[in-house]
Amino acid sequence: MTDQTQVEFRKDLCPDSLWRRRLFIVIFGTDTRAGRNFDVALLWAILLSILTVMLESVDFIRLEYGNWLRIAEWGFTIVFTIEYMTRIISIRKPMYYLTSFYGIIDFISIIPTYLSLFLVGGQYLLVIRAMRLLRVFRVLKLSRYMGEASTLTAALRASRHKITVFIWAVFTIVMIMGTIMYLVEGGENGFTSIPKSIYWAIVTLTTVGYGDIAPQTALGQVLASMIMILGYAIIAVPTGIVTAELTQAKITNRVIQNCQKCGFDNHAPDAVYCKRCGTLLNPIKEEKNDPSVPR
Repeated sequence: MTDQTQVEFRKDLCPDSLWRRRLFIVIFGTDTRAGRNFDVALLWAILLSILTVMLESVDFIRLEYGNWLRIAEWGFTIVFTIEYMTRIISIRKPMYYLTSFYGIIDFISIIPTYLSLFLVGGQYLLVIRAMRLLRVFRVLKLSRYMGEASTLTAALRASRHKITVFIWAVFTIVMIMGTIMYLVEGGENGFTSIPKSIYWAIVTLTTVGYGDIAPQTALGQVLASMIMILGYAIIAVPTGIVTAELTQAKITNRVIQNCQKCGFDNHAPDAVYCKRCGTLLNPIKEEKNDPSVPR
């Protein structure tokens, strides 16, 4: 996409000044080489700053390289602060960016370092910067896969009532089995209360099996074996529910089509071309239906 196309695409946000327009295209655009390189460099800086915070939380590394890590963190914070201010300067409507999702995340990600001047340990909140890595969707054009995400969302939404009933059934089972195990095993075997026995039932039913509590009596072990076998059967239930809804969603074509070029997803199910950029939504399907294509 050329610079002119990028300007027209965001005409309401692109400033009139030439230098601000060029800055806007680099910072907010990903369809130019400069814009893509800027976002890739920004993602690397975010990853390195998160790694710095993680390393600082390790005692022997902090004792050995604490000063260097703090210098690096302040360096990253200054870079991100400059980037944040540059985004505000380069956009025609600063409030559009300031109140956007990325604008809020960008602001929150630079605040902890400054808070660390007044609050001990405030710098560890910098792991919030990991949320800035969501920009990778723009850089790698992962929005083209949002159509598949919409399919999964629709299937989960359609199966929410069945899953709710299933969860309540599981909750009832663990309460009953936990209470029975409390009566069978008793406090001398670690089942000191009904809530703790229910905790054991949940751990056993989900096949996690921490082993911190275990039945000692023969009857308790028989009941535990039944719960373990039941756990394997229960795991398959929600998977089957969602799979059935996924199949139904594809058959009835209830999911909105997604443009592979610009990522726009507000199309009718029978749409052929993208409303925003005019790209063919399903070129393979169209080619099959085109009589001009030799068979």
